[in-house]
Amino acid sequence: MTKLKTAVAAAALMAFAAPALAQNIIVVAHGQANDPFWSVVKNGAALAGEHTGASVDFRAPEVFDMVAMSQLIDAAVNQAPDGLVVSIPDADALGPSIRRAVEAGIPVISMNSGADVAAEMGVLLHVGQSEYDAGVAAGQRLAEIGGTKAICVNHEVGNVSLDQRCAGFAEGFGQAVQVVPTQNDPTEVQSRVRAALESDPEVDTILALGASLAGEPTVAAVEALGRDDVHIASFDLSAGFLQAVADGKATFAIDQQQYLQGYLPVAFLALNASYGLMPGGDVPSGPNLVGQDSAAQVIDLSAQGIR
Repeated sequence: MTKLKTAVAAAALMAFAAPALAQNIIVVAHGQANDPFWSVVKNGAALAGEHTGASVDFRAPEVFDMVAMSQLIDAAVNQAPDGLVVSIPDADALGPSIRRAVEAGIPVISMNSGADVAAEMGVLLHVGQSEYDAGVAAGQRLAEIGGTKAICVNHEVGNVSLDQRCAGFAEGFGQAVQVVPTQNDPTEVQSRVRAALESDPEVDTILALGASLAGEPTVAAVEALGRDDVHIASFDLSAGFLQAVADGKATFAIDQQQYLQGYLPVAFLALNASYGLMPGGDVPSGPNLVGQDSAAQVIDLSAQGIR
């Protein structure tokens, strides 16, 4: 956390130290339109634009679509912005477009996903968390509190970062974990989780990979079956899932602080365009486990689109 705090402080101080020149920074993310997680990222990017005076254009496909996302990156490159921020959920699909940006001399920072592949593409640095390591931490904690058989609910099949979360979870949990694939639809998630529990009553641990779209419907499915013995955790935050943690219906949420993932890359690129400044390495924005003792404090900020 020391490195993260230092980076945040540096960005804040430098952003206000002198009037910034007008810059154009484009953000291309993979988040689907119905996923509140990405609204928080967008809010962080917008605030960085306000603080630095940069013009920020946030773009994303309507659904998880790597072809559409690569086209958005190509279009951004053609506009020759002062900086480009990208998420990298699929390096094979997006790599050519990202390398094209780097070859065109556009400074590129990655955020959220792609920490393990960004440097080889020429990306300057990454702001986010190690998805695999975060999964390991979740698995270890759920095993420590007594979990014995687990499922991992993947609501965005094809996103390599989510595959890494489930794989890390299995390692940390200490045994094989069944992956339950679903669509990005809370109703389907609830139905699939309920079916998984009904088909195997020995399942006592569930890791969801997104709080609002998967975590909350997982809690609803468990409640509907009257299974108060099931340990539930989820990546990311939502007011509803945090309330479940505060009420003891869920165990913890994994906070990767996506507001910072939106804010810091824009601030860094604006400072780079104006003054040639750039941190010397990646910035870890998470993971942070939010348990019952702290969930209530975060609920209001989550509802405001900050946490």
